[in-house]
Amino acid sequence: GGSLFVYTENYEVISVPKPFMTYDQQIQKLKDKHLVIPKETAAKEMLRLNSYFALITGYKNLFKNPTTKDYRDGTTFGDIVALYEFDAQLRELTLRHLLHVERHIRSSLSYAFCDKYGEQQSAYLDPNNYDLHPRNNTSQVNKLITRYLKPLLDKRTEHLYIEHYKHQHQNVPLWVLINALTFGTISKMYQYSTSDIQASISKEFEGINEGQLRQILQVLTDFRNVCAHNERLFSFRCSQHEIPNLPLHKKLNIPMQGTQYLYGKRDFFAVLLAFRYLLPDKEFMEYKRHLSRLIHKAVTNNHQIGESELLELMGFPQNWKKVTAYRKV
Repeated sequence: GGSLFVYTENYEVISVPKPFMTYDQQIQKLKDKHLVIPKETAAKEMLRLNSYFALITGYKNLFKNPTTKDYRDGTTFGDIVALYEFDAQLRELTLRHLLHVERHIRSSLSYAFCDKYGEQQSAYLDPNNYDLHPRNNTSQVNKLITRYLKPLLDKRTEHLYIEHYKHQHQNVPLWVLINALTFGTISKMYQYSTSDIQASISKEFEGINEGQLRQILQVLTDFRNVCAHNERLFSFRCSQHEIPNLPLHKKLNIPMQGTQYLYGKRDFFAVLLAFRYLLPDKEFMEYKRHLSRLIHKAVTNNHQIGESELLELMGFPQNWKKVTAYRKV
């Protein structure tokens, strides 16, 4: 029943149960830390279906006394499950709408690029058709082409539509290839596109310019990866990227520390603000309604974490629902 130690992405040391730990031993380990488990059979089934690492290790610290390292008095197995299920449902909901943003960007980028440079694959393989200024962009553009675009043409892929265009037309237009690119690659392709192509795409979204859209896509890529890898989403913070200061930050009276807004830059609230600008109004309202219901359900099913604490962990201001009360510009 010992432990090994691994590092998280933030270089925090966490304890992970060894693979040979039985479900009974896992339950006992939790009880030794003063976690209340009224129904051990049901708890074992949850551990069997979801794994100790995903269910417990990912969420336990939010329920622990930082001094004793034991669970706070009265914390139940159900409290951890409620937060775990909230996060899983949040990932599912958010990914669904992220995919809508992704489709819109794919379509707009391929249209703008082909409209300027044509449909030949040689166009998107030519570094000169990208923004090579400042100078260090050159190496990044070459990396984009050689690592992410060209391999889809040089090697056999699982995408039948790409193989069809290779063999039948000896040319794979960007509007075909782009469907096989990851959100991260699309974000990079937008980042290194010429300013007129970026402007053509950003005009699709009210209230943001091409530079702001570039920053937003970088943040959404980070959150997209969290969703795709089933990592903890609600309290995730981007380490390298942040969305720009937007009119809604000011209109919502987000508190500041110096010149930096405390909410809505690297946290999950940044995703909500990004969606406000990138999703159609009707779809954004649908997302907001579902999100509000998920938060309410999570707080109702949890005896340890209240709404204010949960919103703080998500990076949400208490007045977050007013995000639709103001114009985006």
